[in-house]
Amino acid sequence: MVTVFVLHQQSLQRLGLRMLLSSRPGLTVVGETADEAEAIRTSDRLRPDVVLMDGSGLGTGGIETVRRLARSSRVLLLSPSGHDTDAYAALRAGAGGFVLPDVTPDELTSAVHAVAVGDVVISPGLTRELIDAVRSLRPAGTSERAHGIGSLTERERDVLTGVASGWSNAEIAERLHIAPTTVKSHVSNILTKTGARARVQLVPFAYENGLIRPTVTPLRTAAAPVPVAA
Repeated sequence: MVTVFVLHQQSLQRLGLRMLLSSRPGLTVVGETADEAEAIRTSDRLRPDVVLMDGSGLGTGGIETVRRLARSSRVLLLSPSGHDTDAYAALRAGAGGFVLPDVTPDELTSAVHAVAVGDVVISPGLTRELIDAVRSLRPAGTSERAHGIGSLTERERDVLTGVASGWSNAEIAERLHIAPTTVKSHVSNILTKTGARARVQLVPFAYENGLIRPTVTPLRTAAAPVPVAA
């Protein structure tokens, strides 16, 4: 059973989300609030699997809320846009992904389940916008070592590319002709060397450092949100 906490400013939206998610098999809503501080306290206490959070107009305070929530729960944002610095900063802060507010009930349910197991979920409509945001935020001429990628071995870069491309450990192992346990070891080393706290933060890191080219959409095209598998 996946436990969900809803953080949304609008009471009608909170009610609708709670009713929808509570009606879905395998999901249970453990609470809701419009107050970010209360959401953080509740997340620390109850440790829900997923916090479904309103991602519109995040601002600095909202990004810090995402960062603090991500310490104890997965965070899934309902966001109308991924083309701004706030959306990108939220991903770097540990958000498990973004879905558009007009997703269908089935799509939202799938996204919650995916984020709960550690996948990164980004609606196809937001993928291009987030990539554009990465391009605009990466300083021109910044060296690889300045971004923390210089210490990675060639094999670790290959694995990192696979992670950012949405491949599971098994898929990476198959494509690189190595054992899944070796992939897991490489991912652990990459996290240590880059200073990332979680696998989700490797996705923007790979974009920043040019391992995934913005000219090629790295996520599969689909009607539903697309998970970047753990």
